[in-house]
Amino acid sequence: MEEMITINVWISGRSYRIKIKPSEEELVRKAVKVADEKIMEMRNAYAGKDDQDFIAMVLLMYAADTAIEPNHNPIALNQIEEISRKIDAVLASGDSLE
Repeated sequence: MEEMITINVWISGRSYRIKIKPSEEELVRKAVKVADEKIMEMRNAYAGKDDQDFIAMVLLMYAADTAIEPNHNPIALNQIEEISRKIDAVLASGDSLE
């Protein structure tokens, strides 16, 4: 069984200590980054609310997305989009993929 590690993550300006498997650290940090970016989007779109409202709105969006489409994975989709952009850039430049 894999040993658990404790990491600190920041969401909406607050620090949270969580225990995870070392093999999951990169994905957890990416998920935290995505969540924090979504909270910032909400903060910019809906002035006058507090951080708890933004966190709740992002959580609800995530829950709805996964309930509607269980295989939806925003981190994987972002990585696929990034790879696709790189492939398009290489193809447009005429360079080889090597």
